[in-house]
Amino acid sequence: MPIDRRLGHHLKRAEQELIAAKHASLRQFKLNTPQYTVLLVLFEEPGLSGAVLARRCLVTPQTMSSVLSTLEGRGLVERKPHPIHSHILEARLTRAGRALLAKADVEATTVEDALHAEFTDEEKEQLVSLLARCTSALSECRTKPEKVG
Repeated sequence: MPIDRRLGHHLKRAEQELIAAKHASLRQFKLNTPQYTVLLVLFEEPGLSGAVLARRCLVTPQTMSSVLSTLEGRGLVERKPHPIHSHILEARLTRAGRALLAKADVEATTVEDALHAEFTDEEKEQLVSLLARCTSALSECRTKPEKVG
C-alpha cells in the first residue's frame, strides 16, 4: 500500500504537526511539549507518581523520569515521599510551576483554538468518534496473539 493511502501515516503526521506547533508556542517559556503536559496534568491531579504521570502523559517511565528531573531542577515541580508508601515519590507543582503553567497554557491553548477553528461542532464530534475507533482498532491489534508461521 502506498504511504499516502496509509491512515497511520496521516495520523502520525497530524500528531507531529500538533507537537511542533505546541513546541513553537512554548519555546518562549523554555518548555517542550512533554514538560508542558506534565505541568498541566499535575495542575489537574497533584500528587501523582512518576509511573502514573507517564501513563497520563503517554510517555515511557524513563522519559517521565527525565522530564521530572528537569522540571524539578528548574524549581517547577517538587517530589516528596508518599505519606504511607515512602518509596513512592509524589509530584506537585511549585508556586513557580503554577505561575509558568498559567502563562504557557495561554499560548498552548491558541494552538488548540486554531485546530478547533478548522472544524464545525459536528465535524469535531465526528473526528473524536473516528479517532476513538482508531484507538480501539489499534488496541485490539496489540492484544491479538501473534501468528506463528
